[in-house]
Amino acid sequence: MINQLGQVMVYVNDQDKAVSFWTEKLGFIVIADESNGDMRWIEVAPPEGAGTSLVLHDKQLIAKMDPDMNLGTPSLMFYSDNLNQLHKDLSSKNITVGEIVEMPSGRVFNFADEEENYFAVMEK
Repeated sequence: MINQLGQVMVYVNDQDKAVSFWTEKLGFIVIADESNGDMRWIEVAPPEGAGTSLVLHDKQLIAKMDPDMNLGTPSLMFYSDNLNQLHKDLSSKNITVGEIVEMPSGRVFNFADEEENYFAVMEK
């Protein structure tokens, strides 16, 4: 089961400028700034008690990794406490489901709705 909307992934042309915007102009704080090879993601959120955060991804890098992904709008990251079961359940319902991938921040997979809007689920 999906139990929470955890992150909204925002695809930006300049991650450092985006961090400055969210932190300096809106008062958000940086929760994480992580890299894995060429990939860098920066998580920002309001300073107190936010249940959801923004993850700022490099738009050009994501476009190279997944050319079919719609990068014009933010992407939602849901959390699940049983990723394997959710993956199995969605797959059995004839939903387009990607493979489970190990990331430094946890295991994750993507799935698509019937209009090919992609969403992600991370094990938490």
